[in-house]
Amino acid sequence: MSASDVSSSPTTSISRPAPRRRLAIPVLGAVAALVLAACGTGGAKSGGAAAGPPQPGGTLRFAVGSDQGCVDPQQVTSNDSIYPMRQIVDSLTDQDPVTGEIKPWLATTWQTNPDATSYTFTLREGVTFSDGSPLDADAVAANIDRVPHLGARAPLAKSYLASYQGTTVTSPTTFTVSFSHPNVQFLQGTSTFSLGILSPASVARSDDERCAGVVGSGPFVLESYTMNQSTVLTKRAGYDWGSSLWKHRGESYLDSIEFRVVPESGVRTGSLQSGEVDAISSIGPQDEAPLTAVGVKLLARANPGIPFGIFFNLQKPIVSDPAVRDALSLAIDRREVAEAVYTSQTKPATGVLASSTPSYADASAQLGFNAAKAAATLDAAGWVPGPDGIRAKAGQPLSIELTFFANAATNKPALELIQQQVRKVGIDLRLRERPISDLTPVQQSGDFEATWGNTTRPDPDVLRTSYSTESANFYRLPPGPLDQVLAEQAAQPDAAERAGLVGQAQGLLLQRDYAVPVVELTTVLGVAENTHDVTFDASSRIVLHDAWKSE
Repeated sequence: MSASDVSSSPTTSISRPAPRRRLAIPVLGAVAALVLAACGTGGAKSGGAAAGPPQPGGTLRFAVGSDQGCVDPQQVTSNDSIYPMRQIVDSLTDQDPVTGEIKPWLATTWQTNPDATSYTFTLREGVTFSDGSPLDADAVAANIDRVPHLGARAPLAKSYLASYQGTTVTSPTTFTVSFSHPNVQFLQGTSTFSLGILSPASVARSDDERCAGVVGSGPFVLESYTMNQSTVLTKRAGYDWGSSLWKHRGESYLDSIEFRVVPESGVRTGSLQSGEVDAISSIGPQDEAPLTAVGVKLLARANPGIPFGIFFNLQKPIVSDPAVRDALSLAIDRREVAEAVYTSQTKPATGVLASSTPSYADASAQLGFNAAKAAATLDAAGWVPGPDGIRAKAGQPLSIELTFFANAATNKPALELIQQQVRKVGIDLRLRERPISDLTPVQQSGDFEATWGNTTRPDPDVLRTSYSTESANFYRLPPGPLDQVLAEQAAQPDAAERAGLVGQAQGLLLQRDYAVPVVELTTVLGVAENTHDVTFDASSRIVLHDAWKSE
C-alpha cells in the first residue's frame, strides 16, 4: 500500500483444504491458454543490441528505498521487498506483459473445467529446489495447502485461493487444484510471486521463520538477509527451467545481486550517478534530467490494479459521512499532483482501476477537480467554515488523519500537496507517517481514519480482494450489493459477462466514494548504461534472469 506498491488488499476467507489423495487421470492435451486484455506498455527493458552479446559474471548492485522486514515471497507485499524475492522462486505459469496471455513456466500444460472450479497442471520434470529436494506435485500441493493458513502478512497469496477446497496429486508431475465455487482469476494468480513455489522444508516453517529465510527453485539463491540493510542473492548453479517468456535458457548471467536499502531518494540518485550502484527504484521527477544527463536509462511501466488513492475506515465517524468523502474527492486536483510530484510518465487516476487493467472503466468525468462543488457539498451537509477556514459541524472540526507508510519518496510530497488542496475547501488533512513494517498491524487494528496506497495486479479481481466484506475487510465496509457483484465476477468464466460485472462494481465503488483514486502508479527505475536486459513482468515487477553487465 504505497508508491512501492504495498498491497491494501484484505485477506480472503478460505475453507480448510481437504486431504490430498492420489488418483489416476488421463494424460492432458495441449496447453490451455487464458488471454487477458493488454496490461500496460509491455515489458520495458534496458539494453541490449548495441552493447553486443551478453557477458556472464559480475554483481548487480540495486538500491531500494525500504524493507518490509520479510524475505518470504508468499508474505511480502511491498515492491522493494518483492524485487529480490521474485528472483528466488519460480511460478507455475507466467503472464505475457504485452498480451496478458498465460504462458508455461514450471507447468508445461494445464486444463480448466468449464465452470472454473478445477485446474489440472502438468509439471516439467527434473526441477529441484536449491536445497536439492525435488519440485514435484507433492511439493506444489504442500505450498498451496499452506497458503490459506499463513497470517495477515499474506493477503495477496490468500486472495488467489478464494473457496479453495484442496489439491489432489495424481502423479509426481500432475495435480488438480479444486475450489468450491468458480475461481476464474486463479490461473493468473499462479503467475505471481505470491504463489511462487517454496521447498517443502520452507513451507513447514512458521510464518516468522519463513520471513528470516526461505528456499526456492529460482535462478538465484538467498545468500544473506540483514533487515533494513541488504539482501544478497547468488546465482543458482545448474538452473534450467525458466519461464518460456525469458530470452535465454539456463543459468542467469549475473553471479550475484545485492539489494541495498537506501531510504533517502537523493542518496540513491547520487549513488547511481557515481557508479556506486547499478540500478535504483523510486525515481522522482527531480531525478529524471540529472540521471539521463549522465547516461542513465529510465525504465518505466504502468502498473495495473488499483491506483494510488485514499482509502477510508468507515467505522470512524468523520469519514463515515458520504459528503466528506465526496467533497474530499472533488477537492483534489489530480493532474497537479501527478505533474508536480511524480515522473513524467505518471497519469492522473481516471477510475477505481488503473487504465492498464483489464475491464477498466473510464470515470474521468466523476473524478474531475471541482473545488466549488466540494464546498457546496459540505455546505449542504452542515459543515460550516470556521475562523481558521476549517469547517466544523456540531463542534467537531472537519479534520481527518491520513496514515501513510515510509516506503517511497513520493508519498509524503504527494500528500502534502493534497493537504494544501483540500484545505482550500475547509478540510484539515493531518498526515501520519509510519514505517512499512507497521502496515499489517495498522490494517488489522483499524487504527486509522484514512490510508494512502495502491494495489498492483493485472486482473480486475483486485477489486474483490480489496473491497469485499467477505474478506478481511480492512476498510470496515458495510455488507451490501457490492459484495454480490464482486463475488459474481470472480465466478463468471465468460469474459464478456465478467467484464460487465466488473463495470458494475466500479460504478458502485464510485457512487459510494469508498475510495478516492488520485494517480496511477508507474514503476520507474534508473539503470546504469552498462546494465542491460532488466525487464518488467505483467505486474511491473522486475525480472533479472536475463540481466547482465558490460565492461
